[in-house]
Formats: sequence, C-alpha cells, structure tokens
Amino acid sequence: MGPATPFTGVSAHADCGQGLISGGGIEQTTGDDRAGNGNHVMGIAPSPDGVTEFTGSTGVVGTDVTHWLAFGGSGSNSSPDFSTTPYAVCLSSNRIKHTQVVMNKIAGPSIGQTAKTGVATCPTGTVLLGGGARTTPASVGSLKPIASFPTFNDAAHDFGQKAAADGETNPDSWTAVGGIGGGRDSDNTTYAYAICSGDDVNVRGITTTVHFRELSGPTTAGTSQTETVGCAEGAGERGNAREHHVLVSGGAAASGGNVTTTDFTKAGSGGTHLIGSFPSDSDGSPFSDGTSTAAHWTADIHVGGSPSPNTYSDVWALCLNFDHGQEE
Repeated sequence: MGPATPFTGVSAHADCGQGLISGGGIEQTTGDDRAGNGNHVMGIAPSPDGVTEFTGSTGVVGTDVTHWLAFGGSGSNSSPDFSTTPYAVCLSSNRIKHTQVVMNKIAGPSIGQTAKTGVATCPTGTVLLGGGARTTPASVGSLKPIASFPTFNDAAHDFGQKAAADGETNPDSWTAVGGIGGGRDSDNTTYAYAICSGDDVNVRGITTTVHFRELSGPTTAGTSQTETVGCAEGAGERGNAREHHVLVSGGAAASGGNVTTTDFTKAGSGGTHLIGSFPSDSDGSPFSDGTSTAAHWTADIHVGGSPSPNTYSDVWALCLNFDHGQEE
C-alpha cells in the first residue's frame, strides 16, 4: 500500500517458485480523487533476492534471477489508498535453463520537461527475453520511467532510440526512458535492464517475436487509458514446422507517438506517466497469481493534473517461439 506521503516511494516483490524470471510488470491503484494524479510507476526491475536492486556497475549484473521488484512513487499528491502490485513472469524451459541480467544506466533527466534514454544490450549469441526500467530518487516526485520496451542495438533503430515494431523478430536490447516534469537534480538516474538467455544456452530454433500497438491519447487531465496486445493464439503452421507462442514479457510507454519509426519523444505533458504494465487477458484485465495462460500484455497510461496534448499509449508483447523438433 501507499505511498501515503508526498515525494516518497514503496516497493513490492513477486518471486518465481519454479522457473526463472523472463520479465515482469506492475499494476497500480490510484483512488478516485485528484490525489491519484500523483501516483506513478517508479520502477519495474529484476532483483537477486526480492529486496536488493541492481544499481552498481553496468554490464552483466546477475544470473538465474527469480525475483521481480515493482516500485510506486508519489508526487505532491499522495494517498494511503495507493497500492503497487508486482508481476513476475516465470519461464520453465528445458532449452533455456540459464539467464543473465544486463544493466545500463544514464544520468538524468534533471532539466524540466525532458527525457533521458538508456539501453541495455544482450551479449552476442543470446536471446532477449524481457527487460525493465527504473528511476531514482523517489524524492524527485516528477521523475519516473515513461517507457520500457524491446529494441535493437543497430542503426535502423538508432541504437535503441526507436522501439521494435510489430512483427519484428529477435530484438537484442531493452530501452528505458526516464521523464521529468519540473526539473530538479538529486543525482537523478535512469536504469535499463535486459533479461537475456545464458551464455551457455543453444539458441538454435528459438525466435522472439514482437507484437505492438499504439493508440492516441489520453490527453485530458486526471484521466487514464489502457491498451492491450497479445501473442498469436495457439500454434501456427509454417510449412512442416510448428511454432508455439509463449508470452515472456512486455513493455509500455507514454509517448509523443510513432515510437517505432522515429526516435522516442515524450508525451505532451511532463506529468503524464505509467500506472500499469502487466500480463493480462485480451480485455486488459490482469491475471491472478499462478496463472499459466497469459498471452497478452496491457499498458495503463495516466495524465496528471494538466492536459497532455500529442500523447500516445504504446504497448509491446514479446513472444517466444520454439520450432517443432526443438525441445521446450
């Protein structure tokens, strides 16, 4: 529950009883009054133990992680009715028995109405399974992650500045964008996390496919909007090969639009923020603990206390495909 005090944060963790973290999400409740404008996602990130964060040196920071952290923050408005729920996506696979976490970080943003982009890239020969984003400190109430999505470390995607588009396969990187409203610098930092297969995993016959949707809005102060996208349902035929589509992670963004064709731009207001990015059913309802049939991902975007023109809601689902004949 909370945060009940302005300019503070809370955290909660979800843990894999079986399997390894491939991704994770967050859902927030904000209440029904104006105080809800101040509640925002402050981070979604892997953790070695459910408490500790990967915030030190960059590079490969952990292996075979089974814990996920979700952080909720407050601006000048807070309420004891706020709450933050973490979601860990746990992958049990005979093919992918080991994973590794890559972290990158960038200073800022610290200037009002700006954003900073960080990109974490998987080692060569591994598969991107998911990722996360985090900003610190919580005491800077308008600082928050406004985007977390799969991408490519190549020129076509401006080395992570453009997001992976619908139907693209095998992204190798994860982008985190930190945004700020009113500018204040307290060693502000944006962290990007990529969850990758282990170096010793044979990735032959394994493909990840991106599914993406972008929707205009929300733009009205104090309102929110959800958008949902899913993996291909069931198994599809491809010649004599058969593919199984497994949701392993997802991403979300509050953007200025066209995130897959132009470098990322922030929404029309510095106060627009994420209040959810989580595995769901096709209607956008989050699943309960222990569900093994999630095939969709939902993004929930909220406008703060000021109107937000030129704002878009973006959502990604990253789906893992095993070709027939390759042991899952």
